[in-house]
Amino acid sequence: MKRYEVSNCLLCNSPLDDPATWKTLLMNHFPRTICLHCEEKFEHYENTDAGSMSLYKYNEQMKDFLHRYKFMHDVLLAKVFRHQIRQHLAKKKEIIVSIPMHPEKQKERTFCHVDELLNAANISYQSLLEKITTESQAEKTREERLNAPPIFALKANQDYQNKAFILVDDIYTTGTTLNHAKSILLEAGAKSVTTFTLIRG
Repeated sequence: MKRYEVSNCLLCNSPLDDPATWKTLLMNHFPRTICLHCEEKFEHYENTDAGSMSLYKYNEQMKDFLHRYKFMHDVLLAKVFRHQIRQHLAKKKEIIVSIPMHPEKQKERTFCHVDELLNAANISYQSLLEKITTESQAEKTREERLNAPPIFALKANQDYQNKAFILVDDIYTTGTTLNHAKSILLEAGAKSVTTFTLIRG
């Protein structure tokens, strides 16, 4: 028997009916959180680099989503893309590593947006890196980002040798943040490091 979970679209607040079945519960298929009208406004990103996966383009709909999620502190929006994120990461054999926030920034934002995306998708991950600067890459020019000093440090007492990792972040712009994290893991002896982001700028 189908059980209907009635709610509203998390983006436009229109009524939302989504059938929740036993398959939904057992197979980790999440009930819909946004309406089809809102969903259709997001544009899929066409990946050409096997080592760098992104799901969506940074269009106006995504810009609004990211602003509300990160800067308006709407943590419920972590659920919007949980199915898509789980679909791409759930069966990966590599160790999934979230890109961290500086503790001061996390206190300001109230939650770590990358961790919450993974939590909403029921994806296991490890926090192996520490952010060592409070500077925002988004506030820098492209040239400043490319010439930025180290952004991360490795957490102590961890074994990185000959292991494969997937770095997860919310958005890929110039790639500076992910490249810094990738370099530090490779220097520590990682066998391979690929990247996954929700958005490609």
